[in-house]
Amino acid sequence: MKLLLIRFSALGDVAMLAPVLRLYAQEHPDDDLTVLSKPFHAPLFDDIAPNVHFLGRDPKRDYKGIRGLYRLFIELHQMHFDMVIDMHDVLRTKILRKFFRVHGYPVRHIDKHRSLRRRITAPEGKKQLQRLPTSFENYAAVLYGKLFEAQTLSELTREESKGITHSIPCREGRGGSLSIGLAPFAAHQGKIYPVERMEKVIEMLIEKCPECKIILFGGGGKEREQMTAWSEKFSNVVLASEEVKERGLSYDNPLKNELEIMKTLDVMVSMDSGNMHMASLVGTRVVSIWGATHPWAGFLGWGQSEADCVQRHDLKCRPCSIYGNKPCLRGDMECMNISEEEIVERILRS
Repeated sequence: MKLLLIRFSALGDVAMLAPVLRLYAQEHPDDDLTVLSKPFHAPLFDDIAPNVHFLGRDPKRDYKGIRGLYRLFIELHQMHFDMVIDMHDVLRTKILRKFFRVHGYPVRHIDKHRSLRRRITAPEGKKQLQRLPTSFENYAAVLYGKLFEAQTLSELTREESKGITHSIPCREGRGGSLSIGLAPFAAHQGKIYPVERMEKVIEMLIEKCPECKIILFGGGGKEREQMTAWSEKFSNVVLASEEVKERGLSYDNPLKNELEIMKTLDVMVSMDSGNMHMASLVGTRVVSIWGATHPWAGFLGWGQSEADCVQRHDLKCRPCSIYGNKPCLRGDMECMNISEEEIVERILRS
């Protein structure tokens, strides 16, 4: 069967599709699978399986409006897929799948459990905090259809997590160097640890591990200015772009270069962001920092341990948002009032 899977953005959500697709492709070698996403995301699906292909298209840039989406449909229609699976379920993909359905294609779409998400982000007194199905389970449910069993996927996730080293023994004062990735920013303010406190985390890491190298990932504009300032202030800190040059990496896609660096890290420190999922894909342990959002919403990285999630358990207002894009109801972002010592201890725990 020739399947088309549609998932345009965001980076972290697209990355979460990759391990599920790898498992399915290995179990169904006779199926031909094509992922339709933004061209930038192509490295996430490199070498997954011989029967997995990537098709890069950017609807916001090249296929604007209903007419643009119809042009995209015509291109896809000429590729003669047997089934279309919408892994995104937003307005543009709903329009696309409508075109396919009208032309007789079998179409499935993901269930994001939006009603359950509203319950766990409800105000105090109405909140029902519970562990929601993960994005991996949501992807697998629509991909496998009636054959999907959540328990089986959970077992596979645990099996793959065995390849991730979830501790760094005897790092403090050790002779060798420690390679730490740090992705201090995220798409929304509700997921970002305060910059001045993150600088203190950097200082403490260098104090405890004088020979460590801290590689900074992500950020643009003012965020990149801040990371550049850190790299100039601390000799142990480098930008990922500079590390790419130092290692002589020459992939055309910057995402591919960063994935290659992440493979070699001892640990990645990340917000609830795409970098957490990128590091997870290459089997690197991630210490993740959670503020307005919560790992129970289903977005913890593939194979990662909840013990490596740094978060406040004593706040009844958490989570107040699934994506971290809502203003703090308290107005003080108390959820990000996490001690620097706790973060450093979690990074270096043995």
